[in-house]
Order: sequence, then structure tokens, then C-alpha cells
Amino acid sequence: MKQLLLVFLGGGFGSTFRYLLSKYLNSSATGIPYGTFAANILGSLLIGIILGMATKHGTISEEYKLLLATGFCGGFTTFSTFAYENHVFLKSGDFMTFALYTIASFVIGFAAVFLGIYAVKYV
Repeated sequence: MKQLLLVFLGGGFGSTFRYLLSKYLNSSATGIPYGTFAANILGSLLIGIILGMATKHGTISEEYKLLLATGFCGGFTTFSTFAYENHVFLKSGDFMTFALYTIASFVIGFAAVFLGIYAVKYV
């Protein structure tokens, strides 16, 4: 139960921070989502720092990893987790899984968005 609470709290803060970042950085004039881009990049950097410190130095406990990496970064952006998982595939030399996971995530992810839009619009 404690683990769920940590993920919940971290996710709430991450989601709130992403909302604020998008609110202030996304451009309504050009339609370019600078805030979303910044959240994805910052979240990827942050999860790299958190999990890198946990792995190399052992300075971050499992509870803080749940709060910060799973919760905050997960709420802030799921792209951070996707990027880290791909790092693990590359580091282990599993290039086939890396390629399949990356391509499938993009293709199926985009298809799912379009399917959802289509379903709401036409069904």
C-alpha cells in the first residue's frame, strides 16, 4: 500500500508540473507544443539521473525511485520511461528488441490516437 501511495503522490506532482509547463510554454500562435517537448526531454533527463544515481551509487532507495522515477516522471511524461527502457535494451546489446519496441511504440501509439479520434468522431 505504501508503494501505491508513493506512486500516486509522485504522479500527481508530475502531472501538475506538466500541466503548468504546457500552459506556459505551448504556443497557441504556432501550435507547436514546446511545453510537451520540454516535459518529454526534461523527464527523460530526470529519470536518467534518478535511475543512474540509484544504479551507480545506490544513493536512492526503492521508495524514492517509486516516488520520483515511477510516480513523478510517469506523471510528468511516459516518454521518460520509454527512453530509459530503450537505453536498457541498447546497453544489453538487444538491438532487435530495441528496434521492434521503438517502431511498434511509435506506429501503434500513433495508430491508437487516430483510432480513438475516429471512434469518438464517427461511432
